[in-house]
Amino acid sequence: MPTYAINKKARFDYEILEEIEAGLVLTGPEVKSVRGKHMKLTGGFITIHDNEAILSNVNIPLYKYATVKDYEPERSRKLLLNRKEITYLTAKSQEKGLTIVPLSVYTRGRHIKVKVGIAKGKKTRDKRQVIKDREQKREANRAIKEMN
Repeated sequence: MPTYAINKKARFDYEILEEIEAGLVLTGPEVKSVRGKHMKLTGGFITIHDNEAILSNVNIPLYKYATVKDYEPERSRKLLLNRKEITYLTAKSQEKGLTIVPLSVYTRGRHIKVKVGIAKGKKTRDKRQVIKDREQKREANRAIKEMN
């Protein structure tokens, strides 16, 4: 189950409340590009339109050996979810303060999957605390390493 892309910014900017696995509808050259790890999830989000989950603002550049003419790297892509999951995501997206973001792209068998997170935005002070804790942990590890 190799991971092709991770949205680190989402874990920093949002508190992830719940995760859901979804399939991703891609064209042939897009699949080749994703398997080559040429995908950027930063800034991506998921919306629900006409009972379909849509992944937007995700960049998948054109596969370098593809012969496709009119290719749009940031086009919206459909997510494959069952009706119950789409209804649940619709209800969660309408709650105040919650958003739906892509967390990672990976394979399960031969299928490309997206881990979708229901997220709540962090305040600036929370982000600062995360950075402060990370720095303290690094300093502690350095001190332990120097003692050995």
